[in-house]
Amino acid sequence: MRKRVGKYELGRTLGEGSFAKVKYARNVQTGNSVAIKILDKHHVFRHNMVEQIKREISTMKLIKHPNVVQISEVIASKTKIYIVLEFVDGGELFDKIVNHGRLKQDEVRRYFHQLIDAVDYCHSRGVYHRDLKPENLLLDSFGVLKVSDFGLSAFAPQIREDGLLHTACGTPNYLAPEILNDKGYDGTTSDVWSCGVILFVLMAGYLPFDEQNITILYKKISKADYSFPAWFSSGAKKLIARILDPNPSTRITIPEILSDEWFKKGYKPPSFEHGEVVSLDDIDAVFNNSEVVTKHKGKRRRKPESMNAFELISRSQGFNLGNLFEKQMGLVKRETRFTSQCPPNEIISKLEEAAKPLGFNVRKHNYKMKLQGDKSGRKGHLSVATEVFEVAPSLHMVELRKTGGDTLEFHKAWVNMFWLESTVVPRIPGECLRASMEEMVTALELRKWHSLQELLHCYLKVNQRKNHKAIVLAFMDLRGKGFSLVTTT
Repeated sequence: MRKRVGKYELGRTLGEGSFAKVKYARNVQTGNSVAIKILDKHHVFRHNMVEQIKREISTMKLIKHPNVVQISEVIASKTKIYIVLEFVDGGELFDKIVNHGRLKQDEVRRYFHQLIDAVDYCHSRGVYHRDLKPENLLLDSFGVLKVSDFGLSAFAPQIREDGLLHTACGTPNYLAPEILNDKGYDGTTSDVWSCGVILFVLMAGYLPFDEQNITILYKKISKADYSFPAWFSSGAKKLIARILDPNPSTRITIPEILSDEWFKKGYKPPSFEHGEVVSLDDIDAVFNNSEVVTKHKGKRRRKPESMNAFELISRSQGFNLGNLFEKQMGLVKRETRFTSQCPPNEIISKLEEAAKPLGFNVRKHNYKMKLQGDKSGRKGHLSVATEVFEVAPSLHMVELRKTGGDTLEFHKAWVNMFWLESTVVPRIPGECLRASMEEMVTALELRKWHSLQELLHCYLKVNQRKNHKAIVLAFMDLRGKGFSLVTTT
């Protein structure tokens, strides 16, 4: 029997961090899908995170907007806090950039409209996000943008007597210069700066400020030292230049953005009901010794956990199962998955064999595996959670999720594992070949190889075959990404 939390049946893990897990769940009364963020009370108290969690819950209860992830309810037990959230099934906006590179201008503008609407609404409620980035922007199956992760948000009451916020937080590449100066900052203008960086990333496919050396990175941000790619339109460049103004007092405001000619093209203000006044009085009760009925499946498993139809559909983009089985090698922000007809024990064994030469320490339990990198990267040690699920009696889905470390390092490690142990992944001509070539070109974009010729040579060596025609066709499909068609002898 699956674990139950109140009226919700918990499924598999969608994401995992140091202090929380996010699981897919289904309301057994309505059949609706939700995402449940699970926090351990002991960790919350031990790391003095009570106020941060209260702030996150309060923020999400206050913000009722179509472009912000909605909170349904909060449930508590003696040991856990369960935050029931809207399930957004289209993945992260970051996924689109990783998989497809830069986006077309009209598509970027549509997402930027929704981002500005959401941020403007948050500010009108006295809430400042403070960690805006593509990883925190989700898309539903209809392409509607949803702002998520309010864990670092701030309320107006946190502003000091000088009218400024004083806690530096957020992701370095998206931080406004005034936050780095550590002299206090206006949450409104700093969020606008982050929106400008996001706009640049969506149109360029890369960050305007990106340096390995943190000191150099901060200097470039402080001076707004960046350059525009040739394909940016004059209107987009003008708007971004006004947003990425290092002086917060002269930086463009949201009302001015709404009046900008580039922004106004195709813009329609959102229409929605603002809802009733929300009470925050019940939030303290979450940290009391509450009880919630749960049921566990406690025995050691003899086979991988089965994936029911609800979960299977939830993991396929746009509720199209073809995406799940035809495009098996697609990269995503924090996770990647593929299907295999190998026995589950063999899958775990082969992945372990592939992971150890890459410097991972491996811990296994049932059909789950934790990989911990032995070297510290840009954002600490890379850690990956792996799990095998049974989709059918002879078909398994393998999922790898980044639980710590740098995203690009995760992508590189996955590509390396894919080549070191290719027997786990089915070798089928056509769609799978095409997808695997896209995977490798993504690795090329991460500067793992210096040329497509070198990349192609590596592919032929690993697969021990020279199916030139199929590979050339695959490269033809990738020409739109800006790569040249090449052949090899």
